[in-house]
Amino acid sequence: MVSSKKSAVLVDGVILNGPTTDAKAGEKFVEEACRLIMEEVVLKATDVNEKVCEWRSPEQLKQLLDLEMRDTGEPHHRLLELCQDVIRYSVKTNHPRFFNQLYAGLDYYSLVARFMIEALNPSVYTYEVSPVFLLVEEAVLKKMIEFIGWKEGDGIFNPGGSVSNMYAMNLARYKYCPDIKEKGLSGLPRLILFTSAECHYSMKKAASFLGIGTDNVCFVETDGRGKMIPDELERQIWQARKEGAAPFLVCATSGTTVLGAFDPLDEIADICERHGLWLHVDASWGGSALLSRKHRKLLHGVHRADSVAWNPHKMLMAGIQCCALLVKDKSDLLKKCYSAKASYLFQQDKFYDVSYDTGDKSIQCSRRPDAFKFWMTWKALGTSGLEERVNRALALSRYLVEEIKKREGFKLLLEPEYANICFWYIPPSLREMEEGPEFWAKLNLVAPAIKERMMKKGSLMLSYQPHRGKVNFFRQVVISPQVSREDMDFLLDEIDLLGRDM
Repeated sequence: MVSSKKSAVLVDGVILNGPTTDAKAGEKFVEEACRLIMEEVVLKATDVNEKVCEWRSPEQLKQLLDLEMRDTGEPHHRLLELCQDVIRYSVKTNHPRFFNQLYAGLDYYSLVARFMIEALNPSVYTYEVSPVFLLVEEAVLKKMIEFIGWKEGDGIFNPGGSVSNMYAMNLARYKYCPDIKEKGLSGLPRLILFTSAECHYSMKKAASFLGIGTDNVCFVETDGRGKMIPDELERQIWQARKEGAAPFLVCATSGTTVLGAFDPLDEIADICERHGLWLHVDASWGGSALLSRKHRKLLHGVHRADSVAWNPHKMLMAGIQCCALLVKDKSDLLKKCYSAKASYLFQQDKFYDVSYDTGDKSIQCSRRPDAFKFWMTWKALGTSGLEERVNRALALSRYLVEEIKKREGFKLLLEPEYANICFWYIPPSLREMEEGPEFWAKLNLVAPAIKERMMKKGSLMLSYQPHRGKVNFFRQVVISPQVSREDMDFLLDEIDLLGRDM
């Protein structure tokens, strides 16, 4: 609202006196919206009687939601109704029976951190505008580096593990040929990198984005458990050199997306040392096992990596997005590779220690303080609490595996070593059929049909996929501490209920 004053100042027909925002009305709207979020999201997050989703087709949802943006604003009561609709028709990823992705559940401490971040609206590039959050990021990175097993290192939080993998690929290339930053790709040999056939698809995207080319990504064959075969890696490196290519990077995976496999890092590191190659470990999913004394052996040898991607928003529930790239180097390689020395941000004659202006290590300008979410959870639970979270998730996974083995109509693909449990549900009509082409063709249709039924019912969410010659199967992932043994039993009971007539 505009205050009427006799001495009103007008510029281009706009009154400049006083604020034009009704702060009281805005504050009331925020208060009412927060109450709605608390009642409809937070308090219902662990209620298994609530639906995981209220499924509607895209066309139905367009009719139900008022998506049009108009010339004039709408009253607050209408905006609150819209908020209610958004909550109702969104997937409840906090629900104990949401198992669809590699993230799930509600961590109350990181949620509060997210609320604070949104209210403060900071950008983490210079100490002058983000003093607390830069110090928090430094402390969190230092602790994560310690768990990797490095005495020192560097790092930065990024918007996703895919971006961390791209950072690492570009950093390895810069280390191999520093002139590329100024002179570009012209005159370079054919650069080639090696990664597991089970790697995350972001490796192909990064190679495409960076101009390396997807044809120059060599996918190394894996064994029956999805682990990279070291002898095959070395064979491909020699073959690439024989063809005149220039190997510069090996990307190993600790916790593959589908099977949850962990590559043999020590053997891969030996090969990288022999050939002078940068070793990056994509531990976006599996890195959190480092916090468990019982399970950290899954990443044995990770300390020998040159860089590591690790996403606390997955197993440790720090809230999307919370993803770090960690680098063993302490020679400012990140800054040398990415800095543009913008004089309007990174002035060198500031009155404080400009080494805290870490934004020039990033390809971003504006950057969220994602480390704060993880820091808040770590402060609340302690390392022991985070360790317990990992141990419990893997114990529940083991319970589900044993239940699958007991139940008729359920069949494991393989014994898992992490929280990925991959299995088929075989309906009664197929249980006596010989496992030939017709059997597999029919079984391929089962998981998608059950997924449709569970989504429309809203009882749970579970992912499925075909994978490397195997027909569609379910992939169950346990993360949230709100998940119980009863939820594991319900999962199997519900799949059988939804699929027994197929």
